[in-house]
Amino acid sequence: MRSISKVFGAAWSILLVSHSVAGITLDVKDPASIKSAASTVAYKLFQSYSGNKTGGVPGLLDRDYYWWEAGSMFGSAIDYWYYTGDAQYNEITSQALLWQVGPNDNYMPPNQSKSLGNDDQCFWAIAAMQAAESGFPNPPADRPQWLSLAQAVFDTQVMRWDNSSCGGGLKWQIFTFNNGYNYKNSLSAGCFFNLASRLAAYTGNHTHQEWATRMYEWTTNVGLISPEYSVFDGTDDTENCTSLNHIQWTQNAGLFIYGASVMWNITQDQVWKQRAENLWNASDVFFTSTNNQVMYEVACEPSNNCDVDQYAFKANLARAMAASIKVLPSFKSSMMPYLVASAQAAARQCNGGSDGITCGTHWTADTWDGSYGVGQQLSALEVIQSLLIDNVPAPLTSANAVHSTSTSSSNQSTNSSTGSTPSASANSGAFRTNMSNFPLLILLGALGSISSLAL
Repeated sequence: MRSISKVFGAAWSILLVSHSVAGITLDVKDPASIKSAASTVAYKLFQSYSGNKTGGVPGLLDRDYYWWEAGSMFGSAIDYWYYTGDAQYNEITSQALLWQVGPNDNYMPPNQSKSLGNDDQCFWAIAAMQAAESGFPNPPADRPQWLSLAQAVFDTQVMRWDNSSCGGGLKWQIFTFNNGYNYKNSLSAGCFFNLASRLAAYTGNHTHQEWATRMYEWTTNVGLISPEYSVFDGTDDTENCTSLNHIQWTQNAGLFIYGASVMWNITQDQVWKQRAENLWNASDVFFTSTNNQVMYEVACEPSNNCDVDQYAFKANLARAMAASIKVLPSFKSSMMPYLVASAQAAARQCNGGSDGITCGTHWTADTWDGSYGVGQQLSALEVIQSLLIDNVPAPLTSANAVHSTSTSSSNQSTNSSTGSTPSASANSGAFRTNMSNFPLLILLGALGSISSLAL
């Protein structure tokens, strides 16, 4: 378990260190240096994307990558704009997010049905949710808006809540013909929980809050969140979820940490704070005890057998940590040293390839490990830009989203008990934050034309 004395004893000294490497120089005390490093990593990341080029399909990566990773990448592109104010990727990000919505505007494009899981669909919804929360420029008026897209995914997944086994939950896969249909996994559960909690905060709709609570409690009851708050991979519903796959992944834990932090923020219920803190403490498994607590994918990095998906997982734990600091400020003292150490280590891994800016997998190594790809760039980008979390405004809500006027979907979220369409409860959600900590310039950024503001 992580101790406060351990963190304060040495970790804050990390903040004073500047690392200079062949490809990227990162001074963690200097926002300009952080933005420059993030810009370099983002540039290399988008070199892998051809969806905006002749013959390409907007929103798709090449055939080596599953669809979910593109959704995660464009979510990080929104984060990049949110953190740096650099709008150069905004147009292709909006194009991708709108191209992949599918015929029913709920991120179910027919050409992805052979591998479309609840988690895949949800990663695109989370990108749309991030767009609404950050005030990302709105889609054209005749296209679905960011909030509408996030709600539409929530609505479809509520309808898939499966009481036929295990007391509920979501199956991994949506369609019966896909391998994994009989698997109920923590990634689908965590993604739904994360989305529901953020919709609750943004809209003030108590139904979202109820569903977030229901999913969290189901995940705990079935054992995918252990009594020690480890988040396990999944379970077989043909066995009524009586056995567990105990593998742990960074992004699964991250989704629950941030969701629980949001739930504390909107309820001020100490139960949610304890859950968030316990989930974070259990995440020690993802950080080395040496090398200044650097993040690594414990299930595959030590044995060098990470697959193409798993290279991208660390991005989502880093994203969740930074976002959690924003809505549960007491996390800053314990989380920030780990983000700093991991960002510095990631920067050291971004000095490979013929261009000298290619990022590798093993942040625990001092030099580039020879690996490369979208996942490696994505993870490095998210952990580096997360260091700017103190310099950006808190997530917007429907009450203060002056810039982001995203509208609700016409199919409002189904009430969990009556099946009726609830009206939003004005006091059941909305992010709370100490706005006195933010520079006036940042506050103006949330209210004005953020896309043209250099934060």
